[in-house]
Amino acid sequence: MADEIILLDFSSSMFGMRVRVALAEKGLKYEYKEEDLWNKSPLLLEMNPVHKKIPVLIHNGKPICESLIIVQYIDEVWKDKSPLLPSDPYQRAQARFWADYVDKKLAELGKKICSTKGEEQETAKKEFIECLKLLEGELGEKPYFGGEKIGFVDVALVPFSCWFYAYESFGNFSIEAECPKLIAWTKRCMEKESVSSSLEDPHKVHGYVVGIRKKHGIE
Repeated sequence: MADEIILLDFSSSMFGMRVRVALAEKGLKYEYKEEDLWNKSPLLLEMNPVHKKIPVLIHNGKPICESLIIVQYIDEVWKDKSPLLPSDPYQRAQARFWADYVDKKLAELGKKICSTKGEEQETAKKEFIECLKLLEGELGEKPYFGGEKIGFVDVALVPFSCWFYAYESFGNFSIEAECPKLIAWTKRCMEKESVSSSLEDPHKVHGYVVGIRKKHGIE
């Protein structure tokens, strides 16, 4: 029997995009259900009663929540094609470390760049660039964080690239000027169909952020 895969997601979510990239890398067909984050569906509340957040992968009726956990689940269940995590335990631990770093640092700092002003925003920008430079160092001279092929850290980080335009626009800075190697890496990733077909248009992300700012009275 064919696997039934449903993804509860929101188009501009960098966390949802991770799952879309992983599913595309594995060549898996799935049903996509767009969620209204202001009016969450009964299915989302039923499938993720703890956090009530997207993304949620529903595999044959069973829900898996939290983007990095979902990506690891996809990699373990469909392990025969395009492995995302290294087979070596130490390298696997390192990949999880850097993906966790992206989770703990970038999302929060990006949110601050888009939602604050003045000194608070300047501090967030400075820390954001520092984080990206650290990630550039980890990338080194490799084509991808995963080495010769796209891997777990690439999947964790690349969705943020379609938010860069919004960050730059509201923060008034250039990521490419500060981190050229990282931008070259994002362009390399975007040459892959699995990435380009899974990421939201940066202008749509920008429009979404404009809406959020208006909702919260930030001009």
